[in-house]
Amino acid sequence: MTASVLVLNAGSSSIKFGLFETSGTEPDLLCKGLLDEHEAKPRLVARSPSGETLFETQREATDADGGHLFADVLAFVEERFGDHRLRAIGHRIVHGGPDYSGPVELTEEVYAKLAALTPLAPLHQPRCLAPVHPVRTVKPELTQIACFDTAFHHTMAPPANRFAIPKRYEAQGLRRYGFHGLSFEYVAVRLAVIAPELAARRVVIAHLGNGASLCALRDGRSVDTTMGLTPLDGLVMGTRCGTIDPGVLLYLLQHEKMSAEDLEHLLYHESGLLGFSGLSADMRTLLASSEASAREAVDLFTFRAAQEIAVMANTLGGLDGIVFTGGIGEHAKEIRKGIGERLAWLGVRIDATANDEGRESIGAPDSSVALFVIPTNEEIMIARHCAELLRKGGRL
Repeated sequence: MTASVLVLNAGSSSIKFGLFETSGTEPDLLCKGLLDEHEAKPRLVARSPSGETLFETQREATDADGGHLFADVLAFVEERFGDHRLRAIGHRIVHGGPDYSGPVELTEEVYAKLAALTPLAPLHQPRCLAPVHPVRTVKPELTQIACFDTAFHHTMAPPANRFAIPKRYEAQGLRRYGFHGLSFEYVAVRLAVIAPELAARRVVIAHLGNGASLCALRDGRSVDTTMGLTPLDGLVMGTRCGTIDPGVLLYLLQHEKMSAEDLEHLLYHESGLLGFSGLSADMRTLLASSEASAREAVDLFTFRAAQEIAVMANTLGGLDGIVFTGGIGEHAKEIRKGIGERLAWLGVRIDATANDEGRESIGAPDSSVALFVIPTNEEIMIARHCAELLRKGGRL
């Protein structure tokens, strides 16, 4: 009987999952799916790697809270892939805090520590942890493993990981952690395969999606990133503002009399592309719109991304390559073009045809900076980490 790992990647209103065979040296995708809670009746869909629908069901909204959809996933896996013994479930956990720099088994003690980090990622952390107890109820004997978005950035060192506040707060764990680490790690590994010489040099990965951040890589290791203590910092995002003058927040608290809860909701749910455009958080909608506010939102997005790439280049002491990934980075040619044009002073030249066609390499012959588009795959990165942890423990 071959071994398998089920990966759960929780977003703000949906959970992507993938079942991977882990008997070989590289995880092999058996099926993928989505638990979508956007609708009145939460829906579960499982598909083959080629996209064929294998299973689909809906539940009443109240049933989803009781973990019934997670039970449906496990039942489907057991019925359809019974010849692949399920060894573990791997969870994408957004914040690992100062204690976790690699994957770890999700014991109750670990769970409690991660739940305590919720104030640092209130939009994400509860969602990431939501499946743990329902799964444990259904399959208490099953190993559950946490894989962290912050872990890849533990190689960051002072001053890049510091805030200019009294150092006693740094001792309490208030420092820059960075996020999207599983995505950055996958892209870094992939880049080392397709362009090993570039991967060993100075590279910025631009993970651009509803959540967006940059990572400065030297020799494949994170040395700087745009997100900090929380996933609010850095670039303009779908509903998050990114870097903002702290005085704006004080003004809203003191003069607009906003509560801390109201301010949190504003920053996480009402800002970014949605707040600025007044139209949508979806870049596809904005690019298709003729409204001036949509064009201005896109312009602000590319301006801030190019600005922060320059900051990352300063940390690296130069720039040899840029890699675009994430939903926007992989699919929005207009955004890649706009960022490239703003970085022409750095020697960035995008090949228009290659960019329009979404090729892997999009740099023009005269570009002094190599330019790539590499689709990310957080799920397979989680599967790799789970398989490695299981092997170390002699359980695979």
